Amino acid sequence: MMRLADALNRAARRIPVWVVYLLLALPIPWFFYQGLTGGLGRDPVKGLEHLYGLWALRLLIAGLVITPLRRVFGVNLLRFRRALGVMTFVYALAHLTVWALLDVQGLSRIWADVLKRPYITIGMAGFLCLVPLAATSNNWSLRKLGARWRKLHRLTYVAALLAALHFLWLAKGFQLEPLVYAGLVAALLIYRLPLRGLWQKGPRGWATRKGQQGS
Repeated sequence: MMRLADALNRAARRIPVWVVYLLLALPIPWFFYQGLTGGLGRDPVKGLEHLYGLWALRLLIAGLVITPLRRVFGVNLLRFRRALGVMTFVYALAHLTVWALLDVQGLSRIWADVLKRPYITIGMAGFLCLVPLAATSNNWSLRKLGARWRKLHRLTYVAALLAALHFLWLAKGFQLEPLVYAGLVAALLIYRLPLRGLWQKGPRGWATRKGQQGS
């Protein structure tokens, strides 16, 4: 396990961060092209809206996974967390844009849906949590805000919870996929509770020490 963690850390250090941005951005135009050419079914707007929203949730979860990966297994991917956070916002913005411009198609209807449909209210609240996170995902903000920067970025947890609830509420009937994502978010948030000292036993001890030595 230690050798695998060391190998992954060495490989991660060789990957430029801009490559991660590029790879994460590529699906955005590809999904749009699929929508234009009939690759997203009979309702391409809904299909595109769903894909952008789903990827935003996936990247949000991926960003939350980085901390337990480092603490439990010694795999250090912290240098990619900003890219994941920024691209989470980009996909969420794309999701919101498709919904507002191609689905709802009207400012009055947008506000009506936000106020009357709870799952849209929750989704909008989650998006608004991402706005200050994206705006401060730069070195200048980190230096300017100091310790407040870390407190501000705890909004990530709120955004993840709201995004999972949005997906759950949006689903009609029993669907496994929203439950799986909600379970992942719940587990990652529970890990960050004060009880996380329980996770420090066993593999975490060597993983953390090894991860610190290799960083």
